[in-house]
Amino acid sequence: MDHAAAGPPDARSLPGCYRHPDRETGIRCTRCERPICTDCMVNASVGFHCPDCASGRTGGGPAPAASRPRTLAGGTIAADPRLLTKVLIGVNLALFLVQLSVGDRFTQQFEMLGRAYITFPGPVEGVAEGQWYRLLTAMFLHGSSMHILFNMLSLWWLGGPLEGALGRARYLALYFCSGLAGSALTYLIAAPNQPSLGASGAIFGLFGATAALVRRLNADMRPVVILLAINLVFTFTWADIAWEAHVGGLVAGAAIGFAMLHAPRERRTLVQYGTCALVLVVVVGLTLLRTAQLT
Repeated sequence: MDHAAAGPPDARSLPGCYRHPDRETGIRCTRCERPICTDCMVNASVGFHCPDCASGRTGGGPAPAASRPRTLAGGTIAADPRLLTKVLIGVNLALFLVQLSVGDRFTQQFEMLGRAYITFPGPVEGVAEGQWYRLLTAMFLHGSSMHILFNMLSLWWLGGPLEGALGRARYLALYFCSGLAGSALTYLIAAPNQPSLGASGAIFGLFGATAALVRRLNADMRPVVILLAINLVFTFTWADIAWEAHVGGLVAGAAIGFAMLHAPRERRTLVQYGTCALVLVVVVGLTLLRTAQLT
């Protein structure tokens, strides 16, 4: 900790800048995590760096390992911080083209469905019949051009900064856990014969994690809160929207994002991936509970 440079813990509510101990600050270098004041912070692709890290010097405060370039959540810094976001957009677009070319037959096989007849007479299908893959595949299907356009714009806007802040592995864990949480809550609450599809559960998870990121950087929360409020209004007022997926993804994403960005450094990996594992346990539990209700 850097409290020694800032004075006794009970003398101030915030630590002091490592170069100017008399200046309280809530900003930390995203590489070495030393507190820095506004005069010392250097703009970086994600957050701010201290002068030592920005110039390549290691400084005397942190351990050498702490000075290695890492993302805000402790991941490896990639040359292209939006690569996985681009891949996810590409996969969604490719599958939408398959939907357009193959038609309802393809969509009905992979959309989220609890338990129902797709064709009658025919077999009963859905997650309750053992088709658990629908919890995942529904995240990559869309119902219209406007549906996928809105979701992909949101994914680009939210995904890039989060991928840069978390690192690729943590970003993927956030995306898939949030999407699965949205699917599981939809399965639990929605009518079993009501199909749903879309990346919205995962994207609302990115909303929740973005709020955690803005808070971690001590930035202005109001734009995120306003945008999230607008999206929630649409969620609960527009017809044919699976609000369960939005709420499930949002809650899971906020929990995972907070764990990713606020985990103590000495137990960072355990807390981060342990939270993801807990979310997956909840997903499995909700799925088993609903399956027991329907069968």
